[in-house]
Amino acid sequence: MRLSKSNFFNSILTFSPLNKDVLNLCSPFSCGDKDLDDFFQNDAINYDNQLLGRSYCYRLKEDKTVIVCAFTLSNSSIDSRHLPNNRRKKLTENIPHEKSLFSYPATLIGRLGVNRDFIGKGIGTELLDFIKLWLLDRENRTACRFLTVDAYNNERTLKYYENSGFKYLFSSEQQEKHYIGMTEDKDIKTRLMYFDLLQ
Repeated sequence: MRLSKSNFFNSILTFSPLNKDVLNLCSPFSCGDKDLDDFFQNDAINYDNQLLGRSYCYRLKEDKTVIVCAFTLSNSSIDSRHLPNNRRKKLTENIPHEKSLFSYPATLIGRLGVNRDFIGKGIGTELLDFIKLWLLDRENRTACRFLTVDAYNNERTLKYYENSGFKYLFSSEQQEKHYIGMTEDKDIKTRLMYFDLLQ
């Protein structure tokens, strides 16, 4: 099946929560990452039940047993008090001074995956665009200024978020290791990144 990158979501996908009914109806979701696959198949419902994160998915309209992509969101914040001065200034440069806070409301993308059969069709980019617009919708019950992610620390994943306008919360891996209390000899598995929803 050849799929067009343009207007993919609206033309052939349908949006829904990722709940037990959907998981029971659908073929197992696989994005080719064992950790992500295990989360969406086995942990997403428990996270929802414990109010730790809510998962959603897009499925094919013509075959609702196929999950094309899935993601999990939860409430979060960025605490600027613990950031180095230069990073704090970068984070808050577009926020009016009289509105400065110590902690800024954010939404965390806990997990995000695209079905490996649909990789390379621009779905991941459209999915991030959807999430950004969804959070900006005035009908939402809560407001948040930032979208955050603990992105896997590999070139492909980091480039994906960079291309979608995300910035690093810390300027270097060393700075981030210091912030989270990690020793220099350990490898950092994720990088904290953020997107200003009003940029």
